[in-house]
Amino acid sequence: MLAPAKTKFRKQQKLRLRGTATRGNDVEFGDFGLVATANGWITARQIEACRVAINRKIRKFGRMWIRIFPDKPISKKPLETRMGKGKGNPEIWVAPIRRGRMLFEVEAADQMAVEALTLASRKLPITTKVIKRGVVVS
Repeated sequence: MLAPAKTKFRKQQKLRLRGTATRGNDVEFGDFGLVATANGWITARQIEACRVAINRKIRKFGRMWIRIFPDKPISKKPLETRMGKGKGNPEIWVAPIRRGRMLFEVEAADQMAVEALTLASRKLPITTKVIKRGVVVS
């Protein structure tokens, strides 16, 4: 599971996700990429599920790059706890995603790469699309 080794602060504010990504929005490494078309949070477990799905599809015939990292802690209070008494402990790590952000990249045969990224997109809570070095595929 992905998580930062250490952070400056243990807890962060949630904040809002608005606008589009200005960085990390081009295909840099592979031939095909999975781009977010909505704003949202992607958890470390969801990133891992996508990684497994892509690796199972492309096996040893291609390469994959993960372009996001979950570096934001989300805290939760225990169940059946009364209001107050401070903020809860960090429970999960998420990657804040803005529209246009490149999530995963794959270098493989055309059909295999598109199928792998489509499988990965089904594991995510946000809408995505597959692009090929500047050309929209699906």
